[in-house]
Amino acid sequence: MPAKLKFQIEENIKQNRLDKFLFEQITSVSKIFLRNLIDAGNCRINGKTQPRGYHLKKDDTVEIVVDLEAETAMKPEPLPLEIIFEDEWIIIVNKPADMLVHPSSKQKSGTLLNALSYYLNQEKNEFQPRESKIRNLKSKIIRPVLVHRLDRRTSGLMVIAKTPAASSRLSNHFQRKLIEKRYLAIVQGIVSENSETIDAPVGRFAEEKNWNVKQDGKSAVTNFWVLEKFPDKTLLELEPVTGRTNQLRIHCAHIGHPIVGDDRYNGREFPRLCLHAAKLCFRHPHFNNFVEFESEMPSEFKRCLRK
Repeated sequence: MPAKLKFQIEENIKQNRLDKFLFEQITSVSKIFLRNLIDAGNCRINGKTQPRGYHLKKDDTVEIVVDLEAETAMKPEPLPLEIIFEDEWIIIVNKPADMLVHPSSKQKSGTLLNALSYYLNQEKNEFQPRESKIRNLKSKIIRPVLVHRLDRRTSGLMVIAKTPAASSRLSNHFQRKLIEKRYLAIVQGIVSENSETIDAPVGRFAEEKNWNVKQDGKSAVTNFWVLEKFPDKTLLELEPVTGRTNQLRIHCAHIGHPIVGDDRYNGREFPRLCLHAAKLCFRHPHFNNFVEFESEMPSEFKRCLRK
């Protein structure tokens, strides 16, 4: 059944082409399907139809009518999921490190969305928590919608929308920076300041095909607090005020303390990137009350700190 999704552009964004913006926001259907919707006039910007190459600006309102139950190229797969919370509107999962959140041109399987597509639409699933009876009461197909991302190598908490209304509201809250996110990171060396704000613009260097601190890049701000100091490393709590590509990894390296396991930004060798999304706080998209979720420090972090 078609649903109307609405997005408010709160600031100038990286993927400002209309089609690319929608690809980022609506991952449960194919790009070709979304392009056809735009071309058919099912998407309006400030009440008017626009071509798919339209460049979005701050304060634009994007409305699109889309059937989230349409055929998709995403293949459901019975993969293990660590589910922290679930109700009729949202599901909170603890994503493992080295797992893509959605299929890409190079990898079509093994992603978080593949796993969720299977889990949310199976009446009997060995990974379904005992207390959850939601799938058994519904025959309607549920299309999980990502409203934010985590890097492949980063583990931790993610909220996924299960309904169009939840997707629209949560996306709006992320755009307006109403979501509180905190990360745990193990960085090299002893950080001298107990707390600090890193304000360094981030941009893409085309020749190196890499993101880093760039003078003419977009504003990027990170707050950090020292949780514990060790002989050759420091455990930090990080708060991304902005959400630039690889921002936390770039900012830690920028102050001379790259994250352990981050070979891209000169971090020392370790089996995984020591960056974990440990806390999420937001208003529930249906009840409007504040909800907060926390995830324990991964066992690999504890092993790293003991060394």
